[in-house]
Amino acid sequence: METTQAKISLNSKALDYQKKMLNPIVFWFAMFAKLPSAVFWRFRIKNLNPEKCEVTIPYFWRSQNPFKSIYFAALAGAAELSTGALCQLALAGKGKFSMLVVDFKAEYFKKANEKITFSCTQGIELFTLIDGMEINGTDQLMMISSGKNPAGEEVAKFYVTWSFKRKS
Repeated sequence: METTQAKISLNSKALDYQKKMLNPIVFWFAMFAKLPSAVFWRFRIKNLNPEKCEVTIPYFWRSQNPFKSIYFAALAGAAELSTGALCQLALAGKGKFSMLVVDFKAEYFKKANEKITFSCTQGIELFTLIDGMEINGTDQLMMISSGKNPAGEEVAKFYVTWSFKRKS
């Protein structure tokens, strides 16, 4: 049986982006230059493929709030990265695009007091949207990132709406 991932082949720029983001050292330098809070909170991209992106955030003194759980902004950053890295993968090597978060919503269900893994599994939908965009066309996609603790319990869910514009 053919997997869904096999239906989307990555071009050379996307493969290069994927390789860089999955390399902890290269990821650290990229985040240090572009998104220093990701370094401070020790985000890690654990999985990045055309189907999904998984980002972890540890529970430790830098990510902790006074209530002994992970600070909401740190959780939001990890969730946004799980959607944004997937967007960057989908856009790599496909010409000039601009992208922007235009809406952001969150739901919290359980105290985040251990390592949390955020997963966005809308890669197929995202690649289909990007590949179908016309020059100077715009579109939006609400992407959902679910944060779970090591026991698999959902701690939080973030809804990140990205706006895309394909440039000439």
